[in-house]
Amino acid sequence: MKSTRDVLLQTEKMEAAAQFYEHILGFKVFERSDQLIGLETGSFRFFLDKGKPLGPVFEFTVPNVEAAKRKLVEAGCAVEAEDPKVPRCYIRDPFGLIFNLAQQSH
Repeated sequence: MKSTRDVLLQTEKMEAAAQFYEHILGFKVFERSDQLIGLETGSFRFFLDKGKPLGPVFEFTVPNVEAAKRKLVEAGCAVEAEDPKVPRCYIRDPFGLIFNLAQQSH
């Protein structure tokens, strides 16, 4: 597993959140779609992801999302959300940290 510099925040109020982070905190939008807004903060990239709020989500890449998901569930983690089309999987570990498992690009 390897971390990326991406942190995600799910919200159903995408435009209001983007306005806040862009105009109040001064982050710069570098990506925008109906489902995702990416903001550059300096040390990390901050993504607003349309959906049910889960809290801040860190991202880790793995060679195989399904294999990593099975291993983590066996170790006591819970799947919070997943989208096999991406592929990605939001996991809550036994200690409360939520992270996104994303497929490593080759």
